[in-house]
Amino acid sequence: MRYAPEHNDVTRQRILEAASRLFREDGIAAVGLAKIMAEADLTVGTFYTHFQSKEALVREALHRSLDARHQAIEQLLPGADLEGVVRAYLSPEHRDGAGTGCTVAALVSEVARHPSETRSVFASHNAPTLDVLAAWLSTHRGEDVSRADAAALLGLLAGTLQLARATPDRAESDAILEAGVRAAIRLST
Repeated sequence: MRYAPEHNDVTRQRILEAASRLFREDGIAAVGLAKIMAEADLTVGTFYTHFQSKEALVREALHRSLDARHQAIEQLLPGADLEGVVRAYLSPEHRDGAGTGCTVAALVSEVARHPSETRSVFASHNAPTLDVLAAWLSTHRGEDVSRADAAALLGLLAGTLQLARATPDRAESDAILEAGVRAAIRLST
């Protein structure tokens, strides 16, 4: 049976959507191909029609999720106030929604252990977000903010979110989020 030309594209997108969410929820190492393909309602054998390896899928999922996040940030930041942006990032909803949340917070420590090609995909697709964040912070500060300074702020936010996610006591986790908000605002002004 022959499939329509768009069938492969649709199938590939289903795999990428499932992988991106599962990687952010459970971690790259904890998610096998069988779980991804079951989530996409496909057989494992179908995987190799679309990707050469799990690492190739990881790179494509990073590319896709970082680009989507960049587009969302580009729409969000113009005219947004600093405290509102920081509070949205360090919110209980974001903490509790790892599968749909920030790729950096969910995967940066794991990506650091992957091959250079995967780390390069991460860095190159995170760079535009850092540039937009630096420009936005420059507007708020009234002085130039470098990409490195923007990365430091993102690191503070992502690290705070990671610590809050790892803290089982809800009140303590909420306190970590609030302390992160205060620290991020101090760093950004």
